[in-house]
Amino acid sequence: MSDNARQSENPLSEPSLTQEHLQALFEISQSVNSITEIGSLLERVMDIAIRAAEAERGFLVLGDGDALKVRTARNISPEIAMDETGFSRSIVKEVARSRHPILTADAQADPHFAGIESLIVKEIHAVASVPFHLRGRVLGAIYLDSKTRRSGFNPGTLAFLAAFANQAAIAIENAQLLENLRVENRLLRTQVDRHYGFSGLIGHSQKMQQVILLLRKIVNSDIPTLFEGESGTGKELAARALHNEGPRKHKPFMALYCGNIPEHLLESELFGHKKGAFTGAISDKHGLLEVYNGGTFFLDEVADIPPAIQAKLLRVLQDGEIRRVGDTETRHVDVRILSATNKALAKEVEKGRFREDLYYRLNVITVTMPPLREREGDIPLLVNHFLKKHAEKAGASVKRVTSKAMQILESYHWPGNVRELENAIERAIVLADDDDITPAELIIAPVPKTAVARKTLKQHEREIVLRSLEQTGGNKTRTAEILGVSLRWLHYKLAEWKRTEAK
Repeated sequence: MSDNARQSENPLSEPSLTQEHLQALFEISQSVNSITEIGSLLERVMDIAIRAAEAERGFLVLGDGDALKVRTARNISPEIAMDETGFSRSIVKEVARSRHPILTADAQADPHFAGIESLIVKEIHAVASVPFHLRGRVLGAIYLDSKTRRSGFNPGTLAFLAAFANQAAIAIENAQLLENLRVENRLLRTQVDRHYGFSGLIGHSQKMQQVILLLRKIVNSDIPTLFEGESGTGKELAARALHNEGPRKHKPFMALYCGNIPEHLLESELFGHKKGAFTGAISDKHGLLEVYNGGTFFLDEVADIPPAIQAKLLRVLQDGEIRRVGDTETRHVDVRILSATNKALAKEVEKGRFREDLYYRLNVITVTMPPLREREGDIPLLVNHFLKKHAEKAGASVKRVTSKAMQILESYHWPGNVRELENAIERAIVLADDDDITPAELIIAPVPKTAVARKTLKQHEREIVLRSLEQTGGNKTRTAEILGVSLRWLHYKLAEWKRTEAK
C-alpha cells in the first residue's frame, strides 16, 4: 500500500467527535484507567473497539516493527492474524510504522487495496486499524474487519477509536510499568525470602534448630513475641524471618531501635502528634504505628523504652488503640508486635524499670537466640555463607578459608557473635591478596577451647575487649567495629570495669 493511498484514507481530516463520542470517551477512560492488570486491560480495550465499529473480527498487537505480537483477538486466531502472507499483518505494520489510522468501508471496491488475494478470498469488505503511540513511541495497534457489517466503519467512529487509542496508550503504558514492578517485586521478595526467611537462619546446631522449630510453630499467629539474646545473635534477623514467612509478609516490616532516643521524640515517632502539640510540631504527623498499619512492628532494645511510653504501648497490645501526642482522638491500628532485648527483662521488672503488665503482654512467647560460642558446628556454615554473600555483593569470586584459619575462627570466643563473625570475614576478604584467607587476614585473637571452661564468661568478655583495644591502639570506634558491638556498649563495659577496679 502506498503512502498516497494511506493519506487518502486518513479520516481524521474531516470528521469531529460528537457529544455522544465525548461522553463515551469520558466513561471509558474511567473504566480503562481503573484496570492495572495488563491482560484484563487489553481485553477491555479490544471489546470497546469491536463494539464501537460493530466489527466481526479483530485483534490487538503490542510492540513495534517486526516485534509486533498478538496479545488478544476476537474470532480470529493469532497465527492467521499475523501470517506472513496475510492482509491484516501488512495493515497493522503500516499503521504502527506511520502512526496514522486506516479506514475503508469497502476494501473489495477500494482501488488502494486492489489485487490483494487474501482480502478477496476471505471476502473482507470493511477494515479499520488505529495505532497506540505515546510520547513518540509506538506501543502497538488494533485491527478490525468485517464481511457484512459496514455501518460502524465510518470516519466518525474511527475518529472516536483514534481518540480512545490515545487514552488506551496511557493506560497500557501504566499497566506495563506496573507489571514490570510486580515482576521486580517478586524477584526482590525471592531475594528477601532467601535472606530473611527461615532459610536465612543459618545453622544446623541443636540450639538453632530449636529456635527455627519454635518460629515455625508461631509463624501463622499474631502472638506477641520477645527475642532475647546477646548483641549480634540475630534477633532482628529472626524477627524478619517470622514476618516474611507469615500471613503479613505482603505488608511492611518496621524495625525501630528504642535505645538512646529522648522520650518525647520516641513518643512522636511511635504515635505521631498534632500540630502545636509541642515546640516544633508545625503540622500533624502520622506515627509509625499508623504508617505501618497491617504489618509487623519490631521494637529493638524494648527494655530502654521510658515508663510513660510503656503505658501507651500496653494499650496498643491490649486494644490496638493509639493516640497522637496532643490529640484527643483515639485511632485503631492492626500490627503484630515483636520485640527484642539483650537485657534480662524479668530483672528489669524486679528493679521497677519495666512495667510488669507490659512484660507479660510482650513475653507471650520468648525466643532465646543462642550465642555463637554455644552453636557447635555452625561456624563453618556461617563462614561459607558470608563468603558467598560478600563475593556476590562485590561481583568477585568466592574466596576460600584455609584449614588453619578455620581452626582459629572455630576456637575464637566471639563476644560480638554472628555480627562480629561477618565483620571478620568481610574484612578478611578485603585484606586477602589471593583466593585464600589465611590467619594473617584474621584480625582476631584465638582463644583455645580448653581455656573457656577455666574462666567465666565475663572474664573472657573483658579479656577479649581489652586485647582488641590494645591491637587498635586504644581506638574505641575501631575496636567496636572489630568486635561487632555498638560504641555505646563498649563505653558502658569500660565504665563498668573501671568502677569494679575502683572498689
